[in-house]
Amino acid sequence: MSNFNWSDPSRNFVQSDRSIWSSIFLATQYNEEPLKIPDQQPLTEMNPSSLSVFLLTLFLVSHTCLSSSSSQTTSELFEVWCKQYGKSYSSAQEKLYRLSVFEGNLAFVTQHNDLGNSSYTLSLNDFSDLTHHEFKSSRLGFSPTFLSLKRKSDRKPSVVRDLPTSLDWRKKGAVTNVKDQGSCGACWAFSTTGAIEGINKIVTGSLISLSEQELVDCDRVYPNNGCNGGLMNDAFRFVIDNNGIDTEEDYPYKGWDDTCIKKKLKRNAVTIDDYTDVPSNDEEQLLQAVASQPVSVGISGSDMAFQLYSKGIFNGPCSTSLDHAVLIVGYGSENGVDYWIVKNSWGTNWGMNGYMHMMRDHSNPKGVCGINTLASYPIKTGENPPLPPPSPPPGPTRCDIFTHCATGETCCCAKRVVGICFSWRCCELDSAVCCKDQRHCCPRDYPICDTERTLCLQSNVQLSTQSHAATGNLTSKALESRGSLGWGSMIRGWIL
Repeated sequence: MSNFNWSDPSRNFVQSDRSIWSSIFLATQYNEEPLKIPDQQPLTEMNPSSLSVFLLTLFLVSHTCLSSSSSQTTSELFEVWCKQYGKSYSSAQEKLYRLSVFEGNLAFVTQHNDLGNSSYTLSLNDFSDLTHHEFKSSRLGFSPTFLSLKRKSDRKPSVVRDLPTSLDWRKKGAVTNVKDQGSCGACWAFSTTGAIEGINKIVTGSLISLSEQELVDCDRVYPNNGCNGGLMNDAFRFVIDNNGIDTEEDYPYKGWDDTCIKKKLKRNAVTIDDYTDVPSNDEEQLLQAVASQPVSVGISGSDMAFQLYSKGIFNGPCSTSLDHAVLIVGYGSENGVDYWIVKNSWGTNWGMNGYMHMMRDHSNPKGVCGINTLASYPIKTGENPPLPPPSPPPGPTRCDIFTHCATGETCCCAKRVVGICFSWRCCELDSAVCCKDQRHCCPRDYPICDTERTLCLQSNVQLSTQSHAATGNLTSKALESRGSLGWGSMIRGWIL
């Protein structure tokens, strides 16, 4: 990150201009790396550009001219923010739209922080050019459908005698690094793996990062539906029935729904014996459970303050309608206010390095944002099976019996006759979508080809409305006429 002070921009300027910028931000001082969540991307290269470190300087107008130049000042601040977080846009019109969204979020942050009567602060962050609707549609994914039919009998956690006044499972080495679900609604998978990672460390002494992508791809028992949402209890059941779960290293996260790699279903690094639910709306029982291990919980994470949370003890506003899944990794108290330590899956640029302190509201049985409503955790008593050997490196991508593309590339048909492909081209993207113009391809998570604008889109709505719901650019890849010599290659010469 740059040396620009997002907590108080006024410190970056001369003393006489401090009043202009007071209370605009209370940004997270914990952020480390930028994060992008684009909705549409232009059609050429998909290589992510490396992020530079900027030393940012702004020239401010005087306080007496602020009312006439606030729009210009906000535009300058937006430019600083774009550089800070590596943002770019597909057109000038798109950038203007994102500026208007940024202004709205800035006003919301400013209004909240200026009141000065809250236990937490907000900040402009990576998500500040997203509308609240865009944020909700890409960052949640908890599906409590028919939940009452799926809950196990509530089992009271083992009583922890001499319950400590505070506890942080991170300090005990039972929590992996904060992960990022991206624009895939797989929060349920991250909450599941986090709970299993924790109990595995407690029982075996080994902290192993587990595969969310295996759950996204392979756990398709309703209501679990990959990036479209799911439940932790069903994911625990999947791991039990599968006799374990693979590591993140062997089955890495992609951020989109993909075909289940069945040969990796038996490469189980960690097993669990069972799972159980904490009695609903019982904070004391939840506290006992967290004192024993990290616990999966459902919460309401769809309020705007959640999107722009920076630090402090969050106490709402929020409903108790569950739509997001997180992991409680401890508890504590500050100035007489009790809180949960909550691990999120939105990357380290959100909140306090990816964490939130959420108030323990003793007067509300459901808890803040419904956190006491639906809590569960896995049960494990024994050791894991021996770790399987590493998977062999993948070979070339086979197009047909005679033709192949390089490892990690996608075969795209360039000539098809009566449903049979006679000519292949290679897309350098893995699991890509081949465009109908037979000249371009798009990444799997941007599957709609807009060849007129040379863009890859996430939905047909953007294609039909020329939507401005973009936060980044990515051009499609041109297909390359290469591959092994074979029947397909020889026929290509005859047809062309």
